[in-house]
Amino acid sequence: MQESQHKVSTLELFFDLVFVFTLTQLASLLRHDPTFEGAARTVLVFTVLYWMYGGYVWLTNRVAPNVSLRRLLLIGGMAGFFICALAAPEAFGDSDLAFGLGYMVVVVVHAALYGEELGWSVLARFAPLNVLSAGVILGAALLEGSATYIAWGLAITIQFVTPFIAARVAPGFDIRSEHFVERHGLIMIVALGESIVAVGIGASHLALDVSVVGTLLLGLALSAALWWAYFVGEEEAAVTAMLSVDAGRRFQIAIRAYFYSYIPMLLGIVILAAALEEAIADAGHTLASPFALALGGGVALYLLGDLSFRRVLRIEPWLYRICGTLLALATVPVGRYISAAMQLATLVVIMVAMLVLETRSIRSKPAFTEPQISS
Repeated sequence: MQESQHKVSTLELFFDLVFVFTLTQLASLLRHDPTFEGAARTVLVFTVLYWMYGGYVWLTNRVAPNVSLRRLLLIGGMAGFFICALAAPEAFGDSDLAFGLGYMVVVVVHAALYGEELGWSVLARFAPLNVLSAGVILGAALLEGSATYIAWGLAITIQFVTPFIAARVAPGFDIRSEHFVERHGLIMIVALGESIVAVGIGASHLALDVSVVGTLLLGLALSAALWWAYFVGEEEAAVTAMLSVDAGRRFQIAIRAYFYSYIPMLLGIVILAAALEEAIADAGHTLASPFALALGGGVALYLLGDLSFRRVLRIEPWLYRICGTLLALATVPVGRYISAAMQLATLVVIMVAMLVLETRSIRSKPAFTEPQISS
């Protein structure tokens, strides 16, 4: 089917750079606190912020920021995200109130722009739940201990059920597929850039001898393989898949592929970035258990999310992604008991082998079959 389209604007790209600063902050948080609690905080902060990032993507998908009022409001939303990013490392500590207030700004600006441009009936589908979720986050600043985590869990639960409520209250929310896919691809590529930055930071204090350069190239190769796994073929197939269904099913596909499946993909990159910085800095030695797990687990989580993404959009094949996920996890003992460089090399071999086998298997097969999304 045909649908009107508009290009991703430079202001949207600027917006994405502010959001990606959050990923940088979370990778730093995880590297300096590689504990279960640090990982839990990273997941909670990321999920809460990614929900509203997605909200702004849906907003600009319908309303191009091509007039001054829209641009100013979008910049106001960026300011809220920037405050949240600055506060993210201490969102459960001294900066909890700042995070909550910044997040409320993000939600209110989003609601104001949506309502002004598309009508308050459209806004009523999701804005009250977004405000409720932001209120819970803000209220969590008044709590301590486990009650804080319960409040954040409640906020995320509200976010996860919002799409189902919105679809039933006011079905038929349409999406411009090409813009939507491109915009999410851009946040993915900028996020992958964070893994490149981590490689560089890890080597910033090292002399560039042959072994260091070799390890750096392994880190770069791993990031490139993650790029290849998503960007060579999947974006085109995703657009085709979304265009092949009606508006109601497209809404369901978009939520499942670009929210639920994207969360583990982007979190995998954050976890990998934290591990890469440590692995490059001490490549010739073994890694502590949390970082060996983060290195293999980050790749595995990315592939698991990508597998989910492919299943939603019916992009084949799937088998090699399953094998790649399991093998990436199996590299953890390599980093823990042999060396970080050897674990990196093993991960690169796994990714390259997966991609080569996939390429051979799809030469005589279609990239996708029509998505079958149940209501």
